Amino acid sequence: MTNDEKIQDDGASVHSLRSIAASNRARVSVFLSVLAAIGGASASSEAADPGKLETPYLAVDVKDGRLPPRLERLPRSPRVIDPRLTGGTLGEHGGVMRWLMGRPKDLRMVYYYGYARLVGYDKSYNLIADILERYEVNRKRQFTFYLRPGHKWSDGHPFTAEDFRYVSEDVYGDERIGKGYPRSMLVDGKPPVFEVIDDRTVRYTWDKPNPEFLPAVAGTLPIELAMPAHYAKTFHPSYAEPEKLKAAIEQAQVANAKALHSRMMRAVTFQNPALPRLDAWLNTTAPPSDLYIFKRNPYYHRVDPTGRQLPYVDEIHMSIGSKSLIAAKTGSGESDLQARYLRFDDYTFLKAAERKGKIKVHLWDKANGSHMAIVPNLTTKDDQWRGLLRDVRMRRALSLAIDREKINQAIFYGLARPSGDTVLPRSPLFKQKYADAWSRYDPDTANRLLNELGLDKRGSDGIRLLPGGRRAEIILDTAGESTEQSDILQLVKDTWRKVGLALYPRATQRDLFRARAYSGESIMTVWAGHNNGLPNPATRPDFLAPVSQAQLQWPDWGLWTQTGGEQGTPPDLPAARRLLELLGEWRRAEDEAGQARVWHEMLEIYADNLFTIGLVNATKQPVANAPDLRNVPSEGVFAFEPGGYFGIYHPDTFWFASEANRRVAR
Repeated sequence: MTNDEKIQDDGASVHSLRSIAASNRARVSVFLSVLAAIGGASASSEAADPGKLETPYLAVDVKDGRLPPRLERLPRSPRVIDPRLTGGTLGEHGGVMRWLMGRPKDLRMVYYYGYARLVGYDKSYNLIADILERYEVNRKRQFTFYLRPGHKWSDGHPFTAEDFRYVSEDVYGDERIGKGYPRSMLVDGKPPVFEVIDDRTVRYTWDKPNPEFLPAVAGTLPIELAMPAHYAKTFHPSYAEPEKLKAAIEQAQVANAKALHSRMMRAVTFQNPALPRLDAWLNTTAPPSDLYIFKRNPYYHRVDPTGRQLPYVDEIHMSIGSKSLIAAKTGSGESDLQARYLRFDDYTFLKAAERKGKIKVHLWDKANGSHMAIVPNLTTKDDQWRGLLRDVRMRRALSLAIDREKINQAIFYGLARPSGDTVLPRSPLFKQKYADAWSRYDPDTANRLLNELGLDKRGSDGIRLLPGGRRAEIILDTAGESTEQSDILQLVKDTWRKVGLALYPRATQRDLFRARAYSGESIMTVWAGHNNGLPNPATRPDFLAPVSQAQLQWPDWGLWTQTGGEQGTPPDLPAARRLLELLGEWRRAEDEAGQARVWHEMLEIYADNLFTIGLVNATKQPVANAPDLRNVPSEGVFAFEPGGYFGIYHPDTFWFASEANRRVAR
């Protein structure tokens, strides 16, 4: 293997026992025990009698012939997850894990939390093979994927190279069905050369490096490279009988085959219970419903070191109800694993419930670049405010006029970190100067900058006047979903008023909130900061450059990039243009050193220009679980990216210690 190549296996698959023994003898023991447990040796009585390891939940179906036995369901080289390596314990099968959610769209949380990906992140944020047996990378240009022999979809159909070919050629390559390759699979506008090497080996090759590819495959919302082709073809005009396809389109009440295929194959939403999957749990409830029941996947590819097929927990019951009641219901013991819809200001109540034995409560770190950020809209339609907000002195004045330490003490009891909207200390890219840039409380400098901008005249109430006599009143749009947000904005309002700026938060429904920002009606919004505060050099730095309309600081510029110049307007600030140039340099970089260099220049530009105004980060996320639910970490990072919130902590290894809870559907 050359220095430019890298072969990545999962934590249990290795090149040789000799190399493992040299680096980690504990993993050799785990590897051998798994070989024994799944039938490769007879080192234990359990391995000699594989029936003892059969999942009790599936035993009747196996006995009656509705399912094959465990060894025929598992891949011949399953991925081994040993919870003991991260402070947990080996578990036992059984039980129902109850979750509380606030809307049907939250079904996707099972996809996020389950975090079964072709390639995924481990707890140290390194990329490892997961669904794949292993992969090879050559100079970031060629990626070869090896599937696990004997791996099957949840309906028992083999998972093979055909499932990858189908997506590459019949979805991305067929405009009747797909929208073309996703952006992370285009290099200079060109898609990869796709090859089927054999039934369980596929390859993607570009002429130039594509550093975005693997992180996009490992994403919480990943690019889709494989679909169950045997099922998907029933909705594809190249394979389906025309009359049956027409009838299906009419029954689904959609416009055409593309819309039908999209609806039936949308993995993230769990809206189609018939869709074969590779996830740990499968939805069995057709929407709409206020209770969704997910059951274990009998063909799931992970096992524990004894050979027990994961997940340990048999079912997830997801109840949909009022968001405002979720904290109270969690405190009364109605949820077995809860973080979504819990806020830091619920912590005192939840700790009181813990003392009554209802739940266990932990405080995990949040990984946003800022818990909440004030976002000037640089493409607002308001000519006067657009001119002011595009002047960096205005953005610096706004930032310097915020007392972040007061926010930290009053709202977060001093547990957060005053900071700009940037990466966190856990990231290898962190530098203190990025966090400190223009983030101290300095009203004197803020006043000087505002005077320099020509806002040196004030009304009788002390509010500054814009050129032409208009009052310096800032209407800040919010989605109106958090009392905590309102409390923070009140503190910002107080300190901005001291420098002569009037802040008026305006709450609107989320869809309207976004529509106002996209159209330029908003001059300023509030939202969470960067959703990945833990990047490494190989992480895509997209959020630092105008690449998407969804970026509220420059939606019109982002739309221009997103649509290849067909919509929106090109960035006309030199700093924003430079960020786009640097993003291109990152994509062309062939090594980590080159990627890191680009990251640091982008982080420095972003921090100095305050395109989003961060307040505090490293805030805490309450996590509650049933008292007898084991292997839930007491400390963790609750982040969408990387790792799917709970995903990198393997919820498939969470288990109930109480025999009654394992046996009874509660």
